[in-house]
Amino acid sequence: MDTSLKVLLTDEGTSADHLDEMTRQLRRELLQLDVHDVAPQRGGQAPPGSRGWDMAETGALLVTLNQSATALGRVIDVVRRWRARCRERPTIRLVIDGDVLEISDASPEQAARSFDLFVGRHSGNGEQR
Repeated sequence: MDTSLKVLLTDEGTSADHLDEMTRQLRRELLQLDVHDVAPQRGGQAPPGSRGWDMAETGALLVTLNQSATALGRVIDVVRRWRARCRERPTIRLVIDGDVLEISDASPEQAARSFDLFVGRHSGNGEQR
């Protein structure tokens, strides 16, 4: 069974277009990994009376991981490195099976520790990296 990781980027100080560009950049980097898919997360239900509703939620990606024990760690490493390179660091919210990690105004050390704990909880063997 595959695992799904929702990645949500938010930044109140940036435009929707810039947030969309950041999301596409992160998606391109994640697609270079051995994952099943990295798709824009679709928005909610269609408004009443609308047709063809299939809008992506701005800043949201759904990463479908394979069963490799290292897949989640590699995805998180890409997210971590990508965020470190961002001039404006967005808030990142990661969700797996209802477990949420949100990184916003954290120091690089705090963010690294939080990412490691999150991976440890979902690595399958309980080990922390």
